[in-house]
Amino acid sequence: MMDLRPPRFDWGLRVLAGDDIFNDGTYPGEAEGALLVAKDSPGEIVRVGHHEESNTPLYLVEFANGMVVGCLEEEILPLGEPKP
Repeated sequence: MMDLRPPRFDWGLRVLAGDDIFNDGTYPGEAEGALLVAKDSPGEIVRVGHHEESNTPLYLVEFANGMVVGCLEEEILPLGEPKP
């Protein structure tokens, strides 16, 4: 069994969307390819989980527009950190 990679972020952290987030077909009620969250939209991590196949942390983020989206670490930026 592979060791789980520890998450870099914790629940309750305020974040920004690092880029536009589109529906990859896994978000119910929205068309595949639909824009779910615009770049720089603020949100808050409401749950930290784990993506089995890639052995990476997965963050459930509630964004200001009401969307709750699963994000990888590279898709979010903690508020207060400089943008790359």
